[in-house]
Amino acid sequence: MTSAPRRSYGVKRAPYAFLLPATVLFALFFALPIGYAVWLSLHKVKVSGLGLGAGARSEVWAGLENYTDSLTDPELLAGALRVLGYGCIVVPVMLGLALLFALMLDSEKVRLAPFTRLAIFLPYAIPGVVAALLWGFLYLPSVSPFYYVLDALGLPQPDLLDGGPLYGALSNIAIWGGTGFNMIVIYTSLRAIPAEVHEAAKLDGATPLQTALRIKIPMVAPSLVLTFFFSIIATLQVFNEPTTLKPLTNSVSTTWSPLMKVYRDAFGTGDIYRAAAEAVIIALATLVLSFGFLRAANRRNRQDARQGGAR
Repeated sequence: MTSAPRRSYGVKRAPYAFLLPATVLFALFFALPIGYAVWLSLHKVKVSGLGLGAGARSEVWAGLENYTDSLTDPELLAGALRVLGYGCIVVPVMLGLALLFALMLDSEKVRLAPFTRLAIFLPYAIPGVVAALLWGFLYLPSVSPFYYVLDALGLPQPDLLDGGPLYGALSNIAIWGGTGFNMIVIYTSLRAIPAEVHEAAKLDGATPLQTALRIKIPMVAPSLVLTFFFSIIATLQVFNEPTTLKPLTNSVSTTWSPLMKVYRDAFGTGDIYRAAAEAVIIALATLVLSFGFLRAANRRNRQDARQGGAR
């Protein structure tokens, strides 16, 4: 008589049992580190006397002092501006190439599509540090084969690791490595378009270019929004490329990007409290920009849906 209620109680608890491992991992490796970083950002070290001996250095409450110092730090602001310029190059070029390659692979006349798709995606499988090292040696005048070719042809040999060309050199690494992933996302959406839509376009006499501009691109707009969202996050968190190229040139400082500034403060100068505040600021900036972009994209989709319904 009591087996049915017990069985019902066990069924109700089953979802929580399945969620428990993921919840524990989320708490240990995501929520707990974030909470600890916020806690550190609200404290600082107080030095008594000469700072020698036991108890000379103590941790005290700092409030928003670390945040105020970080937001007024010219190095952090300069790094943010550099990343902004870097993102203005990377995001449009990378997504434009990804969309172009996806449309080309979705064409009926394409040949060797599986090999081409793999060749475009393969750079994404290479770790970012390895990719930066490979391109760094190709940029370095003393060992790059391109410089030998330019010298043999009597052409000028620009230094890609100095001044303005440095932005292009860093952007090229990110574009080379990220285009394949975004291409796969967009290409998957293109393959999901019903065949009836393509047949209807052919019957209406649409050319491949018209089909791409008026049918394919509008229908894969959600994938474009998703890839743009991921690209913004990756741009704000740029770290591997400039850090790897830093030993090869004096143009990349230890604070070239905001994350490099966080790393230097935490492990170079040992001010983990200031570094925690900077990390929280970067995380909040990423959250605000991402949320604002997604909200704008959703508003645009709702407006398009209303206009479509009105028609």
